Amino acid sequence: MPSEKVLQDKKEIVAALKEKLNGAAAGVVVDYKGISVANDTKLRKELREAGVEYKVVKNTLLRFAAQDTGLADICSVLDGTTALAISNDDAIAPAKILGKYAEDSKGKFSIKAGFMDGKPMSTDEVMALSKLPGKEQLLCMLLSALNGNIRGLAVALNAIAEKEPA
Repeated sequence: MPSEKVLQDKKEIVAALKEKLNGAAAGVVVDYKGISVANDTKLRKELREAGVEYKVVKNTLLRFAAQDTGLADICSVLDGTTALAISNDDAIAPAKILGKYAEDSKGKFSIKAGFMDGKPMSTDEVMALSKLPGKEQLLCMLLSALNGNIRGLAVALNAIAEKEPA
């Protein structure tokens, strides 16, 4: 039988996981069983640079935490090797990085499930999210569109000014 100390440690881990799940903008649950140490190191570095926390978790502990946060739907995929990636700021970053990595690994590394704004997401939804342009790309597209309209207005006003006699 587990000692009181072990049970207390597990309760603290579940409480910390629950707090992270509640405070996260988004997260992705992955199966990392086919990843090499070199690739894992590279992946962790990329996630860290994007502000995403990535951690191997025990399925039972994550299951307890998820049930208390309204993410009980992800419990059905919690078997085998499991890691959790959480972002508090960028809702797309975990899906984008891990989705690309899962595609590149050809089945050795896979997405199990995800969540965004407290709502569970399927593997297909996480993969669809991973294909969206990032925040910086969207801002560039918006600024480009706005800049094009302003430039067009300036050219039109200039043409009108040149036609009219002074």
